[in-house]
Amino acid sequence: MAEQNPALASSFIELDWRGRPLSLEYQWVGSADAGRPVVVFLHEGLGSVAMWKDFPQRFCDEHGLRGLVYSRYGYGESTPRPQGEHWAPDFMHRQAHEVLPALLSALGIERPWLFGHSDGGSIALLHAARFAEHLRGVIVLAPHIFVEDISVASIAAAREAYLSQGLRERLARYHADVDSAFWGWNDIWLDAAFRDWNIEAELARIGCPVLAVQGEDDEYGTLEQVHGIARKAPQTRVLVLPQCGHSPHRDQPAALSREAGRFINGLA
Repeated sequence: MAEQNPALASSFIELDWRGRPLSLEYQWVGSADAGRPVVVFLHEGLGSVAMWKDFPQRFCDEHGLRGLVYSRYGYGESTPRPQGEHWAPDFMHRQAHEVLPALLSALGIERPWLFGHSDGGSIALLHAARFAEHLRGVIVLAPHIFVEDISVASIAAAREAYLSQGLRERLARYHADVDSAFWGWNDIWLDAAFRDWNIEAELARIGCPVLAVQGEDDEYGTLEQVHGIARKAPQTRVLVLPQCGHSPHRDQPAALSREAGRFINGLA
């Protein structure tokens, strides 16, 4: 079983996606009486509800917000990916355009904020490009909008760490089926067919507010990722955090919480 926040219990929502049943793990955090738009947290390519640890709870408590944290298909306690199933280059589009809308509808969530990290940030941007009128805004941490050599090199290094350096054991605390989570992500990112993946053209359709955050020392992407968002969606505010790698919510949680909270509350 994946490691859980001991203060919270997960619930599960049943969805039908492309003719298959999915059971998605989720948790509510923050104040149920906040009376404010829900903040929906979308995890990274190796993430899950448990992998966020207590950041969503602390962020929502600090700013008087209600949050929803969920594990995508193949992650955490959600339905695992079958061993022989390989994701296609449009896997993030499918999550953004099909699964996320179904989840929001099933849980009765209207006009939320999206708060996405890494792959989850890319999914948030793709959702906003198609459904901006249904959102309050988007906060993305270390998102990907195109594939860079630095990304591929780090993901290749993660494969070696998974096979021989104990990464599998460390990740197993956060996923019921750790191989489902790791190989779904790692295989598609290292597939030659994925090198041409690029969502820059779609970003121009984002009409809602965007806060794009990245660490100066991000080992999975250059700052062109967030500056590229701002070029296509000029309403974007870019925040570059010093002494910060690929996970701002772990490396600089206080600075991130302060700036993201100001962004949301300033637009309330």
